[in-house]
Amino acid sequence: AFWTVPYDGARIPTEGPLPDLALGANCQLFAYTLLAHFGRTLPRFRSSDLWTDTAHTALVTGPFEPLDLLLFNPTLDPWGAHVAVSLGGEQAIHLSKRVGLPAVWSLQRFASETDYRVLIGAKRVL
Repeated sequence: AFWTVPYDGARIPTEGPLPDLALGANCQLFAYTLLAHFGRTLPRFRSSDLWTDTAHTALVTGPFEPLDLLLFNPTLDPWGAHVAVSLGGEQAIHLSKRVGLPAVWSLQRFASETDYRVLIGAKRVL
């Protein structure tokens, strides 16, 4: 069911039960719901709050493991960063407005895109 989730920038993470993704999601809501499917839950942080969190997540410097959260942006600023979920190695799944549906990209592909060229870093759910 995750492969058919449409991008909807208005569907942002909020507290409470995870919503039905069939109605769409932004990158963060998609990532948090995917993590929850595999038993990893955390508060529905916005990107900059996720980056500064130390109670529920830990900074990962690599190698990235499956289900690590990767933050991308044009700069090192975590505010408004794009969130993807590592599949391990050099691959990540994400939901973006540009593609419209979930896609698996290599880290090299993210780096080649202006909006995602900077890998700010990774966080692992504790």
